Formats: sequence, structure tokens, C-alpha cells
Amino acid sequence: MEKFDVIIVGAGLAGLGCAYTLAGKGLDVLVLERGDYPGSKNASGGRLYINPIRNLFPELWDKAPLERHIVHESITMMARERSLAMDYTGDELRREPHQSYSLLRSKFDRWLAEQVETNGTMLMCKVKVNGVLKENNQIVGVIAGGDELLADVVIACDGVLSFVAEKAGLRTSRTAHDYAVGIKEVITLEPTLINERFHLEGNEGAARLYVGDITSGKFGGGFIYTNKESISLGIVIGIEDMGTDHSAAEAPALFDAFKQRREIADLIKGGTTVEYAAHLIAEGGYNAIGNLYGNGILLAGDAAGLALNIGFTVRGMEYALASGYYAAQTVLKAKESGDYSSKSLSLYKTLLEESFVLKDFLSFRESPAVVSNPRFFNYYPEMIGNILQDIYNVPTGTKEKLYATMRKHLSVRDMWGFLKDLRRITRI
Repeated sequence: MEKFDVIIVGAGLAGLGCAYTLAGKGLDVLVLERGDYPGSKNASGGRLYINPIRNLFPELWDKAPLERHIVHESITMMARERSLAMDYTGDELRREPHQSYSLLRSKFDRWLAEQVETNGTMLMCKVKVNGVLKENNQIVGVIAGGDELLADVVIACDGVLSFVAEKAGLRTSRTAHDYAVGIKEVITLEPTLINERFHLEGNEGAARLYVGDITSGKFGGGFIYTNKESISLGIVIGIEDMGTDHSAAEAPALFDAFKQRREIADLIKGGTTVEYAAHLIAEGGYNAIGNLYGNGILLAGDAAGLALNIGFTVRGMEYALASGYYAAQTVLKAKESGDYSSKSLSLYKTLLEESFVLKDFLSFRESPAVVSNPRFFNYYPEMIGNILQDIYNVPTGTKEKLYATMRKHLSVRDMWGFLKDLRRITRI
């Protein structure tokens, strides 16, 4: 049987980040990817925060096929018949080095895979891993396409429902509350139209998040990221909420209704959909991460549950790349001693704890409970919309005072509920 130092399962950002870090270090590394090519199955929203990982991969960013640097941040609360948008921009977002970029995973992942292969790493696509090989309670390889491939260490980067982690016994019991489903389209549009509609100049980009009626009161929201010649448009809905009323088929309908909202339709008018995908997303946060390592195995990226939603930002790609980097550093250290036991590989968790990765997750460990508050998706958008409707209304007779107008919509019970929600928000 063929033997490798490292087998990486999955050529997403975690797997490629790990392989890139290991390249040129004298290890025999094999990357296995189930898709037709790296990025063919990845359906991330499309935004990468560079600052946390800039120094981990310093030579990448001048050459990487990034789309637009984000200079406009926006969040919109959508009621049934009206909406309220809050837009932020600042000079610091326009200064180099830029904080974040939109990107297209099919393009970026394919490019990063080319860098990995150029540096001597073997990458095999259209290969499905069917199981893991165990010997004396140690993972010693994988079964792929009917072949048994041996390795000193296996790194599972095979997505949210990691099959490799499950077979290795590292998959912890999780509930539907820990997951959401994302639906996304890439819609081509002329760059001049993108700049005009989103108030951008040159290669500036915009990121917009939407919450409220678009998910029919369920946990989730919508997003738009501007690319150079396209728009990434999507919606995310909590699996648990979908399951309570047996409405799994409702997600595509909600997405279509989202596209038809005036606030969205005007932005994508005249565009052509060139990509459509659905993807499972980890929403459990710190408390759902579980085991990250075992005898002869490490988990990285989505397989480790490294996605973080704190309402105003939704992050995952930089955590994937960073976890791949630290997994590689762990392997290099283990190679020195020839020890790939769980005790040796526990260094991986230590490195993540000392980095921004698990520090972020620990800081925002209460976030999943806070952002899943149903009042954010039904009560507040409608209440705020109704208040603003009355405030901006100019009647034929005398206009009511502002305080009286607002007081009509805010009972003592409403105010008490608001204070309780505000108290929860202070946890994050």
C-alpha cells in the first residue's frame, strides 16, 4: 500500500491552506478532493477578512485573484412592506492594506490549488473518501476509491458534515440548532452598473446583510457581495426552524421572494445568473466545536465547525485558512519526534487557542443564542418599520408629536422585552 506523510481530505480553504504551508518542507503530502476541481463544490457567501491571516500567508495577497475591497458595510431590517438600512463607510476601509475582499471560491480555490501543486504537492480530484484506516486505535490512512492509502496523519477538511471525522469517532452529537442552509446565486452584471447601483468607484466593493421578513420569521438572513463583474446574492435559514413546520421545501421559495423584493430587484436588474448552489453552514459557535484532534488525525475548517456569526459579520474563510496553517505547523512538529499520537497532536488546539481563531470563538461564545432570538426576525423589523412609517407620514391635518407617535407602538411590555434583549446583546 502507498504511504504518505500527510493525507489531506478536502481541497477547500482549510485543506489548501494546510497543503500550501507544508509545501517545500520535505513531506510527502497528498490532497484528495471529491469535486471536479478545487472550488467546484464550495458555495461560501464570498467574503474574506485578510487582516487576521495576512502574516500567515504574506506572499499570497499581492497575487491572489481577489475581487473587490469592501468599503461599504450595510445591514437592512426588512419588514413585510418596508425596510430600514444602516450603511457604514470610512476612510480606513479605503486605505491599503485593505481589511477584506469579496471573492469567488471557484476562482480563488482553483488558483490556490495551482500554487500548491506548483510547490510539489500531489492533488487528486474526483476522489471520494469512503472510510478511514485504523490500527491500534490510531488513524493510519484512508480508503479512497477502493484503494487503501496510508499516512502518518490524516487532516479532515471535508466540510460541515465531515465524513472522515465521523468515521474517526471525533464527530460530536449535534442538533439541528447548530446548522443552517445557505442558498446562493452569482449574477453577472456590468462593472459600471455595479458601481452605479452600489455607489462605488473603481475596484471598491460593498457588503450588505439583510434580516427580517425575508426568512419568514425564522433564524437567518440574506447577503449581497459585489464582485468585479458579478454579484453574490444569497439567503441563509436555520435548519431547526425549517424543521419545526416541515418546510424544508420553503427555502428556495423564500430565496425567490427575496430576489423579488424591490430593495434587491433594483440591484440585480438586467443581470444573468451563472451559478446556483446550496450549502450547509455551521452555526453552533464555540460550544459546538467538539474534538479537534485524535490519534493520527486533525480537523480543520468547516469540519471543525469553525464558522462564526455575530450578526453584523459572518466569518469562516479566514478561520479555515488559519486552521489549515496551524494544522500544518502541528504536523511539522510531530514529524520531528515521529509521534502522531493524540498527545502530540494536541499542540494543534493549543496553537488555535493562542491565535485569533479560538480567542474569537471564546469571546463570542454567547453569539449563537443571541443572534437566534426570533424577535430579531419578526418583531423588531415590523415595529421599527411601523414607527418610521408614522414618523414620515404627513397627514392632511395636524401631525402628532414624535414621542406620542413612538409611544403608540411601544407598550410597557414592549419596552421590558427590549431591555431584556439588550441585556442579552451585552454578552457579545
